[in-house]
Amino acid sequence: MKLVLATRNRKKKEEIRRILALPESDLLSLDDFPDCPEVIEDGLTFLENADKKARTVAGFTGLTALADDSGLVVDGLDGAPGVHSARYAGEGASDAANVNRLLAELAARPDAPRTARFECVLSLSTPDGSCTRFTGTVEGRIADQPQGHNGFGYDPIFIPVGYDTSFALMDAASKDAMSHRGAALAALAKEIKNSSATKN
Repeated sequence: MKLVLATRNRKKKEEIRRILALPESDLLSLDDFPDCPEVIEDGLTFLENADKKARTVAGFTGLTALADDSGLVVDGLDGAPGVHSARYAGEGASDAANVNRLLAELAARPDAPRTARFECVLSLSTPDGSCTRFTGTVEGRIADQPQGHNGFGYDPIFIPVGYDTSFALMDAASKDAMSHRGAALAALAKEIKNSSATKN
């Protein structure tokens, strides 16, 4: 099955390919469809954004599309950055800029809890617009300063429950086994496997 990822993020594509164990040739991205229109992520929830991206890309390409909308929810910041995680420091902001803004805002609230969670919603859409969703969550806390250089996004400041180090200090396999996207993709992989078994 050819699957189009509704992203141009190469690190995200590699993470998804690795977890789903798909051949490189079966996993496409928006880099393979440069004329595909950009999707404005104006939804109020991860689910709304994921569905919108998946349906748009599936409709344009005529192939099954997988969209991921995920982000960091920090209790001490009233749930921010949430759906704005990728652009918390502004449109086109770097991962480092987003991390720095989040740490600065927490520093301004020294008594605020640093508990947080990563949430992920995957939407798998066929060209007719029907969507199947898969979700994943991982609880943790925000570190005082960045740790490590692996991964991407807020990985350097997210310490999962039961650990003393950030996602960015873990190897890919360790992170995949507990991450929010890993959990959602595991559910998707199970669905694909069951669907294949039924057809056979």
